[in-house]
Amino acid sequence: MTILFYTSVIIATFIAMEFVAWFSHKYIMHGFLWSWHEDHHKPHLKDGFFEKNDLFFLVFAIPSASAYIFGSVYQIWWLFFIGVGISIYGLTYFLIHDVYIHRRFKWFKKLDSKYSRAILRAHGAHHSKQGKEEGESFGLLIVDSKFFKKRKDWLKEEKNNDIYVEH
Repeated sequence: MTILFYTSVIIATFIAMEFVAWFSHKYIMHGFLWSWHEDHHKPHLKDGFFEKNDLFFLVFAIPSASAYIFGSVYQIWWLFFIGVGISIYGLTYFLIHDVYIHRRFKWFKKLDSKYSRAILRAHGAHHSKQGKEEGESFGLLIVDSKFFKKRKDWLKEEKNNDIYVEH
């Protein structure tokens, strides 16, 4: 029973982290900490391999490490396993975002599925706006259904629905 409970805690935390990441990306990274995130949208501003945006790794590592430490020291095991869930989400985020999408490391060259293409399209739509405002698709793993279609099809659909405003 305890294995099932702690596994559930890890899975629930992992799922919750997608929403934490979405909120943080939309309201913090594209909000008051845009100065850290900007070079991720404007790679010509970065100097070297690292981006200021990489500081968010540390921001998200703090609650995970804290959960590990306090959960272990005080034997609050559900808290420890929340730290595990945050860590697994962080590893997933790193592998999908930094490795697969942005190719910061040359792994996963052959990854190709309908879902992986949708993730690429959603992230591409997000990066099509280089500024702080007017972004879309702030999550990573939960992808709007339109991104499962080819780009030309969802752009045509948006235009037909008057979402697409021409100047």
